[in-house]
Amino acid sequence: MSESPHGEHGRPPTPAERWAAFRESPFLPATVLTLILAAAAGLFAGSYTYAMANPTPHVIPTAVVGAYDQERARRFVAGMEKALAASLKLRAYDSRGAAEAAVDDQKVFAVLDVPPAGKTVTLDVSGASGATVAQVLVQAAEKVGGATGVPVAIRDLKPLQKGDPRGLAIFYISLAAVIVGFVGAIQLSVHASALKPLERIACTVVYALLGGFVIAAVVDWMLGALKLPFVASWMILALTMFTTGMVFTMFNTLFGRWAMIPTWGLMVLLGNPSSGGAVSWPLLPSPLGVIGRWLPPGASVNAQHTAVYFAGHQHAFPFLVLAGWALLSCTVFLLWRHRHPGGRETRPAHAPP
Repeated sequence: MSESPHGEHGRPPTPAERWAAFRESPFLPATVLTLILAAAAGLFAGSYTYAMANPTPHVIPTAVVGAYDQERARRFVAGMEKALAASLKLRAYDSRGAAEAAVDDQKVFAVLDVPPAGKTVTLDVSGASGATVAQVLVQAAEKVGGATGVPVAIRDLKPLQKGDPRGLAIFYISLAAVIVGFVGAIQLSVHASALKPLERIACTVVYALLGGFVIAAVVDWMLGALKLPFVASWMILALTMFTTGMVFTMFNTLFGRWAMIPTWGLMVLLGNPSSGGAVSWPLLPSPLGVIGRWLPPGASVNAQHTAVYFAGHQHAFPFLVLAGWALLSCTVFLLWRHRHPGGRETRPAHAPP
């Protein structure tokens, strides 16, 4: 006959003791991570679907020249706005050359040229400014021209390159730079945790330079998908990788092992769908179109897009955004480096082991 358990060893653990044991076990972080991954999967699908599944124009900046105040021009514009369910934000220019310069400066997405007295109206779109915007403008113009009796000729001022007919290659190379940039920082934290702060920053610079070069070389030299201004594109990709790598390093300093949550949220859930790379900003939900330009993915797409298709019209803003995030991240990391899970002690040369 077996003895019944007795004493303290035979007492079943209380709920409080079970919870304390669970908190000390590896099952707590595993459970939290499981719930986070499930939520991240839904948010990932939701953010991309919300931004890209049904792109709808809201406001499309459009240059107008010629007799744009005539009745037929007003009739055509009203028909376009009705067909698009959006507003054409008209900007009048004195000459066609000035209107085309506005396209190069990416101030407008199309040029509406209205000649006097019944001649054919010309709508010049810019595929390089945004393939999705150009597509909806062309579809609406063809429909409205027939419905209003206004003859319309449609041209593409800035066509996309032959190897990138849908204008997605820039989004893909920027996406690669963003993701590999912070994944590289994660791997440094795991496999090179003993790096000192300045050593970690230097390693981030090195893999960013090498990674940016390889991305540009594969897309241009190997695949021929895009003819890149190689050095400019390489530097933009390298700056993007360095910035996103340091953003993860900053969050790792602030949040430790949970740093992936804010990094993924900022770069992937919010930054990439709002970057304007896959869907041009006039077709994005309004908040995303504004927020995206202030985040590293959007800044990278904007800088790369201008370098490839609008050489000589580069803007400082996307570089200031990337540099600002990089400077903020490096500053936080260096100021609170004692909180970063890594580094190694430095002993004087005469100190005993």
